Amino acid sequence: METITETPTSQAGCMTGTSAPAAAHENHRSLVSPASQPVAPASCPSCAAGSGSEARTYVYALGQIGLRFPGLAVEKEFMQASGRVDTKGIPDRGVLHAVLSAPENRYLARQVCWILSIQGLETYILVPRDASELDLLLEALRPNPGPTDLNVVIGVRGPVAPPKACNGLMVPLVVIDQVYSFNRKELIEAIPRPEKISAKEFQPAADELFDRIMQSTDNAGATDENRALNYLAVRYPGIYAKVAEQFAASASLSAIETRLSPLSATRKIVDAIFVFTNRQTDVVSKFFVRVDVTEEFPFLVTKLSPYYDR
Repeated sequence: METITETPTSQAGCMTGTSAPAAAHENHRSLVSPASQPVAPASCPSCAAGSGSEARTYVYALGQIGLRFPGLAVEKEFMQASGRVDTKGIPDRGVLHAVLSAPENRYLARQVCWILSIQGLETYILVPRDASELDLLLEALRPNPGPTDLNVVIGVRGPVAPPKACNGLMVPLVVIDQVYSFNRKELIEAIPRPEKISAKEFQPAADELFDRIMQSTDNAGATDENRALNYLAVRYPGIYAKVAEQFAASASLSAIETRLSPLSATRKIVDAIFVFTNRQTDVVSKFFVRVDVTEEFPFLVTKLSPYYDR
């Protein structure tokens, strides 16, 4: 079994090292106990997603974090606060970051609605489990965001927010336990490249695989299969190396399949299968990797190896 180090980062580099990807950050925080109550938006004091005894649905989602004002009063308060900050020459997103990051405006950071959008659609309202999680959200709110800036959100999905919670936005609440922020280009560049594959060959192969995972149908990061794929996309460089290797051998990535592993008995284990078809001979070859998704934080069970249909 390969050991994967789970540590938070506010920088690119979800993958580092040569044998296992790891996020580079000094301040590793333990998971808050289930009894802890999350900080719900002020406009929705009873929306503590993930609390209670109901079965939990975990989220491991890739998207972009933004925000919206829950109501007119909070928006007007923000405008007054921004008037006390020198915002000359700063774009709107930069103003949001500058105002909310100021210690004296911490109360506003707790009042706004933090949103995760996936493929341009507002998908989740993010609820910090405790006040310290606001730091991760503020780091994710980049002053100069680019189209390739992405965030990984790990947490527990709760009920759909009522209309008054976030100015009419009715999407599921997610209590966050971890947020990673990174730039896609820097992520790809941080993946250890096989010696036999040139950078010119590796870059487009890695880009294509990442796109295929991101654009998977209905990949909101809430099903076991999608959580496994999203985890692999940012944590396991072996899949990128295999795609580059197959492209160099004139094979196409014809499909990515996921299914519950036969080893799933007491734990939920997903087999992620990567199907390649040779462009000249049409010969199909398959490789798979196993991911344990039983609990909130997925982890690798077996490395990538040949797959044979049973």
